[in-house]
Amino acid sequence: PPGGDYFWSGPDAPQMPSVRIHLTTQHADIFDGPTLIGRSSICSGRRSHRTPAGPYTVTEKIAEHVSNRYGDYVDDSGGIVQANIDSFDVPAPPGTQFRGTKMPYFLRIVGGVGLHAGPLPGFPDSHGCVRFPEPVAQRLFQAAFVGMPVVVED
Repeated sequence: PPGGDYFWSGPDAPQMPSVRIHLTTQHADIFDGPTLIGRSSICSGRRSHRTPAGPYTVTEKIAEHVSNRYGDYVDDSGGIVQANIDSFDVPAPPGTQFRGTKMPYFLRIVGGVGLHAGPLPGFPDSHGCVRFPEPVAQRLFQAAFVGMPVVVED
């Protein structure tokens, strides 16, 4: 359902955490070693910005990451003039500034792609990142370490 469905039945601090992302079914499995300790709905990349499949590791953890590419153009009072844009492709309208999308509990895995908290509309809709419900993203962020394995598969 939109908003996600999830469980976490393992320890808050797993000894050997890892994540397996299933793009086709829009869910992720979270492991402690070989033991499944969690499962969550996700939102992966839309058709034009597919989440890349492959074996990865977490390369960076940023608790309060803000996108430098995706977001909104806003006026001086903070009102949205143009929403959900790619600032690399869409020039700023006169009198506006770019406000990047917040990506809390960001775990970078490749290039600008990471795992983070965000909306789950029930279908692939991100710009390539993998979104989780906030409670799962927060626990995963706390459990994760740089070098933690993340596998993304179709």
